[in-house]
Amino acid sequence: MSLALASTTAVTSSSSSSPSSSPIEEDGVTLPSCALRQQPVSITLNGPSILSLTIVLLFSIHCVGSIFTECLVLLAPLLLILHNDYENFLNLGPGGTPATFYGYLQITWWRLWALHDPFTPPPSPSSHGFPSGILHCQDLPYRPGPRPIVAGIAPQRQLDQPGAADCYHTLRRAMIKLGARNPSKFGTERSCLEKHGLALFAKHALRTNCQGEIVHVHDSDHSMHMCLNPHDIKEILCKGWGQMHPLARKGWVLQMPVASNFVMIYAPRNEHELQIVFRIIEAAIWYTSEERVSLT
Repeated sequence: MSLALASTTAVTSSSSSSPSSSPIEEDGVTLPSCALRQQPVSITLNGPSILSLTIVLLFSIHCVGSIFTECLVLLAPLLLILHNDYENFLNLGPGGTPATFYGYLQITWWRLWALHDPFTPPPSPSSHGFPSGILHCQDLPYRPGPRPIVAGIAPQRQLDQPGAADCYHTLRRAMIKLGARNPSKFGTERSCLEKHGLALFAKHALRTNCQGEIVHVHDSDHSMHMCLNPHDIKEILCKGWGQMHPLARKGWVLQMPVASNFVMIYAPRNEHELQIVFRIIEAAIWYTSEERVSLT
């Protein structure tokens, strides 16, 4: 007998062609290449297990009482669901939250404040001096196909449609080259938000989410996070290239750990999508430092 309380199991690999669990070497740095899994809650009982469970329940009702048995029956699936949820949190891999039970408790708390709709852009500032964005005039194409399945808060990851490994390496090299070409303006280092993965920083940021961080890319699924102009976010969401971070909102009670214009951009699956992602990152650079640069 099998009891399933969820119906979706999704797996991604670090390459769009075939799964791999071996590490990747990039510029002398070992990059993890892992599969991301979200397992459904399930229980499989064979004949002896069903008989044993029945005997335990009958004994409990007869000797302890129905109230205790009812509490036991209610508590057992609750503990199973919590354990499964914790395992799924760990299966998302390293991120901004420690992969510990305390980290899980933190994420459980932040879920109470998460966005209900990650595809609605934040309100645009009413100030006349605020810039209106740069992507709306670039004829940004629509992203082909459905959106990927996304799970988690910190970390937040794609569960399907993994990015191509060669596009990921090209993106990393472009970020490093930009810092090398303009060392007085840009640099690359480990993300201060994600705590893992390469990030591009502006050394003289005008708008910043964390120490001038512009964008960071995730080693596991090759997606990325960045801050964008609200007008550009509207364009991104409309054309299907990303979605809001679950905590990208202005908290009335709590200070949110990320800015209200913090977005996830999906991993590029081919060279064409990589060129679009370059344009989006260039928009993030412009928003953070008001510098017009090219990553290509």
